[in-house]
Amino acid sequence: MANNQNTKITLYWLEKSRAQRVLWLLEELRLEYEVKTYKRQESNLAPPELKKIHPLGKAPILVIESDARETPLVLAESGNMIEYLIDHYGSRLAPKKFSDGKEGQVGGETESWLRYRYYMHYAEGTMMIYLVLVIVLGGMLFFPLWTISRAEHKATAIRSGAPFFLKPIANLIAGGIETKFLQPNLNTNFDFLESQISSSPNGGKYLCGSELSGADIIMSFPLSAAKGRAKLTKQKYPNLCAYVDRLEAFESHGRAVQKIIDIEGSYNPTL
Repeated sequence: MANNQNTKITLYWLEKSRAQRVLWLLEELRLEYEVKTYKRQESNLAPPELKKIHPLGKAPILVIESDARETPLVLAESGNMIEYLIDHYGSRLAPKKFSDGKEGQVGGETESWLRYRYYMHYAEGTMMIYLVLVIVLGGMLFFPLWTISRAEHKATAIRSGAPFFLKPIANLIAGGIETKFLQPNLNTNFDFLESQISSSPNGGKYLCGSELSGADIIMSFPLSAAKGRAKLTKQKYPNLCAYVDRLEAFESHGRAVQKIIDIEGSYNPTL
């Protein structure tokens, strides 16, 4: 493991959350860390104990204890955690910021760095919004949405509690949102990402060029989840699916997956 620079790192893990990306980064950087796990309540919400760590009570949360601070540093939001860890432990995972001779100039940034900055916000700010809607609509429908099973949504209020005569109305509403709003937007994003991989700087095979970056790590979860839930197929998006396969083939990704299996008993990217 790498030198943690006299720091202690703790990852607060909530089952069936999007903590996989931070875990992968910790493994990629070969940092020493501790994982503290929490179970969801029957309502599927996070347990109230997490609010003792961060006021929002959501996970993942990263806590870093260092000699430079009197109190632990508490970090929330996956993008924020990934950027912080890369800033201090993994500069190789951030592309070069400025083109030669253009240091500090507005517009002097490299294409790789501009992509990197963009994807650190795009992953949660755009992509995940549509994927979360997949789950929401899956709970409204009374038939499977794409590959979502009934069992995953048996506790949904609309499905389990609505009178039978309202079920067709719920189906109609959810189906209309899916066909007129959700799937067209997913297709637009998948088309965009397919073209981004095809036009990676310097002929690279990753979003920002020829080397793995934090942008790839933060995008790994939504794309892995989309393969099983949102019609991201090799037939329609060969370059994008091959890219996801490359990410999942990293040894550090495999170590992170094994940690998840040790924690939860299985690994299945979920939203």
